[in-house]
Amino acid sequence: MSRETPQPSTAHSSNSTAKGVAELPILPLAEAKALSDGLRLYGWMTLSRALDEALCAANPRWFPSAGEEATIVGAFCDLRPDDAIAAHYRDPLAIYMMRGAEMARLAAQALGKVGGYNKGRSVPFTGPVDLHIVPWVAGDLGTSLGVATGAALAFQQEGSDRICMCSFGDGTANRGDFHENLNLAASWRLPIVYVCQHNGWAISQPAKDYLPASVADRGAGYGIPGVEVDGNDLDAVRRTVAGATARAREGKGPSLIEARTWRAKGHWAADPEDYRAVHADTPMADPIVSYGDCLIQRGEASARDLDSLREAARATVASTLEAVKARPDTGEAELGLDEIHP
Repeated sequence: MSRETPQPSTAHSSNSTAKGVAELPILPLAEAKALSDGLRLYGWMTLSRALDEALCAANPRWFPSAGEEATIVGAFCDLRPDDAIAAHYRDPLAIYMMRGAEMARLAAQALGKVGGYNKGRSVPFTGPVDLHIVPWVAGDLGTSLGVATGAALAFQQEGSDRICMCSFGDGTANRGDFHENLNLAASWRLPIVYVCQHNGWAISQPAKDYLPASVADRGAGYGIPGVEVDGNDLDAVRRTVAGATARAREGKGPSLIEARTWRAKGHWAADPEDYRAVHADTPMADPIVSYGDCLIQRGEASARDLDSLREAARATVASTLEAVKARPDTGEAELGLDEIHP
């Protein structure tokens, strides 16, 4: 295993641009286009947090992602639009919106309202396939690993330099699906990057009880790079993912990245988190605050700029969810029960 060497956060500034990312939907188009790269990504992190908090308040079974935004945004922000993405269930919605998915349709899925991309037929954290998003084919964790690896195989067979980016949790890394897919991808040198979004918990079980060693250490067993990175440092995540992505495009095969982050809240929104009193953990710095401080330090933003983006994110989310909540619940017409034939 290697570790991403800490460096001053200058690798990505206003002179670089997140490639396959849609314009930030919390601002008028002209204003969104005028944002520096750093402010754009800060905006995506704040939008991820705002939407997550709103969905947690509205749906007690939603899975909170607060504290993990640097990994969520940093792992997916530099992909091409034709690359495939298979996002972890702990805030894939921000990633889908970065691809161009509509916030209202995603929120409708989470709230069981009409108009969602999944039409009420599958888990609410799936996304539109036409944006090259690997769908969740089951609620069981680990299934997306197989479909993502299959997408990478398809890219290899078509002879393109497209890649698949697949993220998952540290609990999922202990499933048989993980080993089978990484072994296959390594053997066939498939163009895929596996990102373990390691937040320290598998529901109520602390990582020390089920991970005797780093997930990244497993890379050596497959003969592929295994890299551990500070998952709360957006720039570090981007650097690490960029190297793995370039390797995959060059036909050198997959990489395994372990992004160490922290789950600030429970496994689900209504989780009482009683287990934290038994298994105390050490909070990590808020990645949004840290990245904002970084932007100010390098002269790319002012505190007022950051405040404006946070306010815009909260306002956009509030108005969107107000409209979505007024929609009818998903019913027979949406589910397509009339399409079932004996």
